[in-house]
Amino acid sequence: MKKALIVWGGWDGHQPREVAGIFQELLEKEGFEVEVSDTLQAFADGEKLKGLDLIIPVWTMDKIDQKLVDNVSQAVQSGVGLAGCHGGMCDAFRENVDWQFMTGGQWVAHPGNDGVEYTVNVSNSSSPLVEGLEDFTVRSEQYYMHVDPAVEVLATTRFPVVPGPHSLNKAVDMPVVWTKRWGVGRVYYNSLGHQANIVEMPPVLELMRRGFLWAAQGKQS
Repeated sequence: MKKALIVWGGWDGHQPREVAGIFQELLEKEGFEVEVSDTLQAFADGEKLKGLDLIIPVWTMDKIDQKLVDNVSQAVQSGVGLAGCHGGMCDAFRENVDWQFMTGGQWVAHPGNDGVEYTVNVSNSSSPLVEGLEDFTVRSEQYYMHVDPAVEVLATTRFPVVPGPHSLNKAVDMPVVWTKRWGVGRVYYNSLGHQANIVEMPPVLELMRRGFLWAAQGKQS
């Protein structure tokens, strides 16, 4: 049985407890043994982390001890998957560049804040992570991110949608879903998921399900 660790906390506005519960239920339906923790000390035992198949951070806007980041990084390098969404993974620890390097990006803005209607364009890709999925519309925060050029982009959204200081630049397609490697570990990220109702949208939940399963296979590849 595959083992997953979900660690939730940080800013309450992202409903981390509720999102962690959704992910726990999803993974248990897929046959995972799931541990859920509300403390970053869950990352303190590096050897235990290496025995997992998947780590899911659901933790926004906080600080973290460098040793804990190193433990997660070393586990992922050894083949443990890392997967998450929205600010729970790529706005978790703004001061820690090692975390950002590992995850593949960092949130920097959401012009228009919550309630912006925009399209998520699924990339024409051979990846099974998006096979058969169609473009869809969401009303939520639209994440503008600084993104690692090494990632494989699986879905994008077009900026600008709302006015802002970025609007006079040319239109850009911002990554929404991506994968990358960290050592031999697999990293999966989806910028959707401001709150639990967005995570529960069928296309978002299916993207997360596929991403979790893919990331958890890193030790077998």
